[in-house]
Amino acid sequence: MEMITPNWPAKKQVKAIASTRVGGFSIGPYQGLNLGTHVGDEQAIVVKNRADLALAASMPSAPIWLNQTHSTVVEDAFEPTEQVIDADGLFTASAGVVCSAMTADCLPVLLTNIEGTQVAAVHAGWRGLANGIVENAVAKFDGEVMAWIGPAIGQAAFEVGQDVVDAFTSVIPEAEQAFTAKLELGKWLADMNMLVTQRLNSVGVDQVYYSNLCTFENANRFYSYRRDGITGRQATFIWIEK
Repeated sequence: MEMITPNWPAKKQVKAIASTRVGGFSIGPYQGLNLGTHVGDEQAIVVKNRADLALAASMPSAPIWLNQTHSTVVEDAFEPTEQVIDADGLFTASAGVVCSAMTADCLPVLLTNIEGTQVAAVHAGWRGLANGIVENAVAKFDGEVMAWIGPAIGQAAFEVGQDVVDAFTSVIPEAEQAFTAKLELGKWLADMNMLVTQRLNSVGVDQVYYSNLCTFENANRFYSYRRDGITGRQATFIWIEK
């Protein structure tokens, strides 16, 4: 099993990891450590994958899982729960609560305040990012905030249409810098790291750190929906140690 640790100067009580597909018990198109119960994989195997990861990462409780719909909803969590929450972000100031965000190309965004007393995990696809989910998450924090951007689709692989360009530039005109035009008219390559950084900067988050890992290009390490269609999910987690 492989886990990625964020390269950021968070307080020592803030623990965070990003899973990969390395390890696990899933087979076929889900080969590896698939954590998604909604993608067609055998449920019992996914449950085992999740339990093994929680144990290997020394999580204080089972992660809280989200029913992600590319919304801008960020919910508060006060204690561990087995209930699946309808949201695309989870915030907590309670020790021992594990926040999660599942991805297979979208941006996983982890947030913590400088004091290490508040944390959040956000699933930011282009729709959620354009509509303000990152801003909604940051608004829940007190004081200065830092962010880490986990493995996601890189610019070289993320082709989008004019509608995506318009969704971002209508809010922040400088977002145009994050899009590189292709020879095919109306097609662009989108730099999601730049787009999320612009949104974070706009609400005062200047400390932004990156994994710089592309899910699309690293088939042996990551699931990618755009690359494979039928595939599994990795996840990114954050919690405050008791």
